[in-house]
Amino acid sequence: MTRSERAGKLRPMKPDAIIVLPAYNEAVRIGEIVHAVRAAMPDADVVVVNDGSSDDTGTRAREAGAIVLPLPFNMGYGVALQTGYKYALEKGYAYLVQLDADGQHDPRGMAPLLDRVRSGACDVCLGSRFLEGDTYRVPFARRAGMYLFRRIATALIGATITDPTSGFQAMNRRVVAFFCRDLYPVDYPDTDVLVLLHHSGFRIAECPVVMYAGQQEKSIHAGLRPVYYLFKMALDIPLNLLRREK
Repeated sequence: MTRSERAGKLRPMKPDAIIVLPAYNEAVRIGEIVHAVRAAMPDADVVVVNDGSSDDTGTRAREAGAIVLPLPFNMGYGVALQTGYKYALEKGYAYLVQLDADGQHDPRGMAPLLDRVRSGACDVCLGSRFLEGDTYRVPFARRAGMYLFRRIATALIGATITDPTSGFQAMNRRVVAFFCRDLYPVDYPDTDVLVLLHHSGFRIAECPVVMYAGQQEKSIHAGLRPVYYLFKMALDIPLNLLRREK
């Protein structure tokens, strides 16, 4: 055996999966979340996209063992996610799991989502908080909106989607590459993205996960943002029905 062959045997194999956490001012909890993610999936790389935080989010995430991708200022949830997608695509990962950095998503749900995608049963698997019962408590207005988009997604996709607004997802490299295109909505990627995926030939499935009410979700749907969100979805979903990207 040559020296290069021996070195190759000793060199650890690169993980085929990456975990992406968009984070904004999560210094208080990000270290704990990264540790929990690494414990739940030790064979994957963990990336925190630091979305222009004004606190020590980046430092705490790096200290916990995550790769940190800093954005120069707060650019929003969708931009942070797409930054993670582009990094994953550039580095050659075969699979990606995304979850929030505010503690809303239980990291123990990552493996079932990823296993479903790895099996080839689907291209993207959504973590649903409603698939095995309805214990997730949200205000009435928010719940009504979730119900509306659940019905819309189910009707347009042709399969029951119980949680179309879930940001807890696993996907294969084809979906990651698709999300790196300019068509990806960088403000509120949500039900409109599922419609676009379906009409572009990607297979969507769901798995049950545990979720808790998180700070990020509260901030995203605070103030007048729900009005903008409804207006945006009303425009984007019909447009995506006309779009067929391959």
